[in-house]
Amino acid sequence: MFILSGIQNMLTAKLQNGIAFTIPVFGGIPVADSVLTSWILMALIMICVLLTVRRLKPDRPGRVQSLLEMAVSFLNRFAEENIGRHWRSFAPWLGTVAVYIACANLSGILGLTPPTKDVSVTAGLAITSVFLIYGGSFRFLGLRGGFHKFAEPLPLLLPINVMEIAIRPLSLCMRLFGNVLGSFVIMELIKALVPVAVPVAFSLYFDIFDGFIQTIVFVFLTALFTGEALEQEA
Repeated sequence: MFILSGIQNMLTAKLQNGIAFTIPVFGGIPVADSVLTSWILMALIMICVLLTVRRLKPDRPGRVQSLLEMAVSFLNRFAEENIGRHWRSFAPWLGTVAVYIACANLSGILGLTPPTKDVSVTAGLAITSVFLIYGGSFRFLGLRGGFHKFAEPLPLLLPINVMEIAIRPLSLCMRLFGNVLGSFVIMELIKALVPVAVPVAFSLYFDIFDGFIQTIVFVFLTALFTGEALEQEA
């Protein structure tokens, strides 16, 4: 019982999104661990990008440039296949959010607090995706076409289609948050029960494989929903 109580207290402490520091303005602005980790990841990503693209050679691409070009080509094909003719407006955002979520999910390996373990972070990503989906619909279909999408395929389905405005971000948010949180809890339990050697093998799945899978699912669903919103223009 004592061991179980200790594990429970450890998990409770780990699951809480602590305050990293407080900015001493306006009475103190608390900065959560997830926000601090996001800042660190964004800085590292920007440094990697600047170091990678500083010596690009269109006529003689090196190995790194060739890999980057392959990744961009794959992203462009993915966006075109799932979104349609207006894919160019959405591909950069899909690539950016994919890199961020992948790095956030894998940050636990470096001893950082995964930002996607915080529901406010996943909710922010999901709400941004919804603005992208419906903003794209009104931009490319116009006001009349955008509102008409809510009455398809039958006007009787209008209430259900309107409800999707809330259901879609909730689905994106909770799927990402739930899977990352579940993987985090399982890994912490394994570390507490078998602290030597065994966690490394499980980390390959829960921290790496599952982290990439959740990134793919989030980006794929966002692209799929965007393609559905622009289906009339495809």
